[in-house]
Amino acid sequence: MSKLLLNLRNVPDDEADDVRALLDAHDIAYYETRPSMWGISAGGIFVTEDHAIVEANRLIAAYQEQRRTRARAEYAEAVRDGTAETFWTALRAEPGRVVLTLLGILFLLGLVALPVILLRG
Repeated sequence: MSKLLLNLRNVPDDEADDVRALLDAHDIAYYETRPSMWGISAGGIFVTEDHAIVEANRLIAAYQEQRRTRARAEYAEAVRDGTAETFWTALRAEPGRVVLTLLGILFLLGLVALPVILLRG
């Protein structure tokens, strides 16, 4: 019976490609489902053989640990170099997006506070 190895929701393409290559390199049989037309399901990578799921999970855990370590090192280097994105660099690069995001946050906070304000009066 097939088992879900990796849900592809919010998974970058390069990570999904790396997982496929990892499974191919270790001769683990898998198949992939595509996202649904309306976004209800995100798709996934399934291992077809029950006995291979433990090995596949071990390989994915090791891969994700390496990826996490590499991403943290890249971020730390960007912080040291001063090239890491901050609020101010995002504001300078895309002021419209930042302002709209802040307005959306304030609107939602207002909606949350509205019942309290209405019940006080």
